[in-house]
Amino acid sequence: MVTHVRAEAAGDERGALLAFIEEQRGGIRRSVLGLTEEQAAARPSASELTLGGLLKHVAEVEQSWIARAKGEPPAVARDESNWHECFTLVDGESVESQLAYGEKVAAETEAYVRSVPSLDDTFPLPDQPWFPPEGRVSVRWVCLHLIREIGRHAGHADIIRESLDGKTAFELVALERGETWG
Repeated sequence: MVTHVRAEAAGDERGALLAFIEEQRGGIRRSVLGLTEEQAAARPSASELTLGGLLKHVAEVEQSWIARAKGEPPAVARDESNWHECFTLVDGESVESQLAYGEKVAAETEAYVRSVPSLDDTFPLPDQPWFPPEGRVSVRWVCLHLIREIGRHAGHADIIRESLDGKTAFELVALERGETWG
């Protein structure tokens, strides 16, 4: 769903990229507005995805990409034995804890993107089939990839939320602003 990004998006490239990433994060965050933990864990469609799981997944993915760009390991190691856990809230995790984690990750992403000398700076990727075959990507590429990745899952969240209680993305924007829709 299109919402208006910060005015900064009309300025410098870093600001524009960060504003569009934040816009997509907003779609994920809004998808859980007013829901109980049980609703956030529900699977109302043919998919195994849940809103709580999507909230967790997008924060973990964002954190892992920024960690790679910094030359650090991701905070949470995922492999074929536990990759599915990034889509499910497990013991001790809640919507509230994932929203807080997402805020922390967003702040780290913004600080990193603003601190690099150039968006053209590159970093190596592991030699795994799900990473781009070139073996290196730029900070700009990571920002664009995050927009794509988070936006894709924001669309999933729209469908799941509408399946749960009929609320659409437009209604959730209004709810977030304390307004009524329609």
